Amino acid sequence: MSKERFLQMLETMLRIRRFEERASKEFANGKIPGFVHLYIGEEAVATGVCINLRKDDYVASTHRGHGHCIAKGADLNRMMAELFGKKTGYCGGKGGSMHIADLDIGILGASGIVGSGIPLGTGAGLSASYRGTDQVAVCFFGDGATNQGTFHESLNLASIWKLPVIYVCENNQLAQTMPFSKHVNIKDISLRATSYGIPGVTVDGMDVTAVDEAARKAVENARRGDGPTLLECKTYRYQPHLEGDGFEFRTKSEIEDFHRRFDPIERLKKKLFSERILTEDSFERINRKILKEIDEAVDFAEKSPFPEPNEIYENVYVEI
Repeated sequence: MSKERFLQMLETMLRIRRFEERASKEFANGKIPGFVHLYIGEEAVATGVCINLRKDDYVASTHRGHGHCIAKGADLNRMMAELFGKKTGYCGGKGGSMHIADLDIGILGASGIVGSGIPLGTGAGLSASYRGTDQVAVCFFGDGATNQGTFHESLNLASIWKLPVIYVCENNQLAQTMPFSKHVNIKDISLRATSYGIPGVTVDGMDVTAVDEAARKAVENARRGDGPTLLECKTYRYQPHLEGDGFEFRTKSEIEDFHRRFDPIERLKKKLFSERILTEDSFERINRKILKEIDEAVDFAEKSPFPEPNEIYENVYVEI
């Protein structure tokens, strides 16, 4: 792997982490309305997958989707403005944290409905196949979504039609508050791929290089017309299910221990330090640059206007 690719992945993970940390702060300050589900701890998954995608490839996201959007190249100003409910946001301030979309770069949209992005991404893969392009689609979803009918129906169709779709299960050990071992009677989600005759791969979702390697193979297979892959990334979220919530059935010491031993950013930093690709000074330069970007995004959001009351029906497809 090239030095440039290592540094690109580090920067993307750090950009996601700093964006989410600031979103947590601004939510606590009362500046962000609605619900906010943060991606802190899971940065290696979106980063390792999306680095293998082109601008015209598709991504279907989830309620915990900020990381997917940033890794795919979304504009931080418009993202932050959407979180703040401002007119300059991606959805005009009407969608909020769980509904960011940017069709110009293939982000088909996030949704608060568990498992809803899976058929959406499958449809995008069908479109690419029908049109004869070599585009691929990626569906991100959690372990809980694999118990939804949309998961099984989509994988079945994609396997029959050899659609160019990569199904990425972000197994963060919890379906909201339900531990993974309590809602699935198998060790790995990837085993479910066997039922549909497609490749199933489980990787360490806290290791961005492992995710990158597995995703690269899956994307290459999809572009060649070899069909879908189910990629399970075992990861861990440090925050509650949503901001302002409790820490479910986890102890603070468990979270701190996982953070200390497996943090994806720290793991890549140590690797780059040991290989003399990165120094403390160069890391701090990257960090300062990203913090400046986040400050500018918050400033943009704060200075942006709210939607006018008479705009309530604009960009709405169904009126009551």
